[in-house]
This record gives sequence, C-alpha cells and structure tokens, in this order.
Amino acid sequence: MTNPTIVSRDFSSLSASARFLLLAKGYTNIPFARRVAELLEYPKPYVPDFQKKNMTLAAAAFHFESRYLSVDQLLKDLPVKNILELSSGYSFRSLDFARREGVHYIDTDLPEIISTKRKFAARLEEEGAGVKGTLELLPLNVLDQKSFREIAGHFPQGELAVVNEGLLTYLNKEEQEKVCSTIHGVLRERGGWWITGDIYLRNKQPKLQFQYPDEMKKFYERHGTESNSFVSFEEAARFFRGMGFVLDREASVRRSEVSALKYFMRSVTLWQLLRFMWVGTLQATWRLKAV
Repeated sequence: MTNPTIVSRDFSSLSASARFLLLAKGYTNIPFARRVAELLEYPKPYVPDFQKKNMTLAAAAFHFESRYLSVDQLLKDLPVKNILELSSGYSFRSLDFARREGVHYIDTDLPEIISTKRKFAARLEEEGAGVKGTLELLPLNVLDQKSFREIAGHFPQGELAVVNEGLLTYLNKEEQEKVCSTIHGVLRERGGWWITGDIYLRNKQPKLQFQYPDEMKKFYERHGTESNSFVSFEEAARFFRGMGFVLDREASVRRSEVSALKYFMRSVTLWQLLRFMWVGTLQATWRLKAV
C-alpha cells in the first residue's frame, strides 16, 4: 500500500535547486541553458562573468555539464523513440531532442516549474527552436505511481527510456524504493532502459569545501542530500540489483568535452585542484535494465 505521507510530501522547495543549477549551467554550452537563464532572471540581466573567479560556481558548472553530457551519451545510442524525463528542472534536453529527432519526449517536474517551462518553451520555439517530434511538458510528482503510469501511457507502442539527473538525492530510502518500483514496473511492461545520473557518494562534497549561498546550504540540509547518497558504488549496485535492475552501461565523459573546464581551471588554486584530486569521483551515471 502506498504511504500517503510520501505522495503528499511538499517538494516545492526543490525549485530553489533547479534555479541554482540553471544559473550555473549558463556558464556552459548545454543547449538553451544560457538563454533560459536570461529568461528566468529577466528583467535583471544575466551575463556570465568568466573573469570572476568563483571556485564553487565554476565547479558546479563543470560538474553539472559533465553530468548532462553523461546522460546524453547513454541516451543517444539507444534505439528508442519514447523518452520520459523525471524532475528535469529548467533543463531543455527535451526540446533539444524533439527538435533534432523524431521522438516523443515527455518532460516532467513539479507544477510550478512546468508552468514556467511552458512559457520558456514557447519563447524558444518563437526564436527558432522548432519541434520535429512530439514534446509534452507535464507536471508530475514521481512518488505518485498512478500519475506516473498515466503519463507513461501517453507514449505509443515501443520501448521507453526513462531519464533523470538530480532526483534520488532528494528522496529518502523509502521514497527511492518507491520510485525504483514504479520505473521497474513500467519498463518490465514496455521494455527499455533507465538512465540515472544520481549515483552520488556520501561525504564527498563536504570535503570539497564549497561556499554555497545560504539559501542553498539550508536547502541541502533540509533535504538531507548527503544521507540520501550511497556509501559506495558497490552499495549503489546492490541497491539497484535489489530493486530488479542490472547495470547495462556506465557513462564516461572526457574532460575535454566539457566547455566549463576552462572556467574551472581559471577559478581554482593549485591547492583546491589537489583537494579535488584527493576527494576523487563523487558521482556516476548509469544505464539500467529491468530484469
């Protein structure tokens, strides 16, 4: 039986995270990121200052662009025409794919974000981002299994790719299991893959000594992102196996592919760079298959 306190939990504060991510992604070559950041900040101008050294912002830009590219890497070589993205924030991977490929792409997040994204999408399409495939922007609480399945039912027949980056770390263990169970059930029925960029390791980020704005510090503390992460990649693999998934492929993005690398290297001191090397890998992106 579904726990009603899970489905009804208030996730409205997640929009603060989505906004921070977008402003960092504006320093990258992620499709539409800078333009959407301009729209979000209007009438205040949004102009990335690459000359201003900000280790936290530069590291965030590099990390989030790497994660974005890792998801794209695992998605682009799949023979699927149906793509469902969960908790996408202000990312417009959906529009990028729908304008280039003949896919049916459903982009979901909380109602507040989807309402804003629809306005942005309309503006981007007016500016020339025409859609070749089918694009839907729909509100969804990923813990609401009924709504999840209803949205999955919008797709025509064929295998499905479920995509997310920046979701599981905001959910506790029970909620993570709920999402896994729903995705597993849908993929078992339709066939397909789950690409998740949410394989984060616990106690890595604090060692990097990021200087987040007070709003973001409170946000991460409120949602317990550290405790929701995995102790190790081995623990993550055991968790997904226990939920009925096997690892199909892990993404591997070359640093040279990341446009924010130059800004990052200009913004860190030698000691900060050595600290990053000492901390090591904190995140992975996996493509999973339901068994």
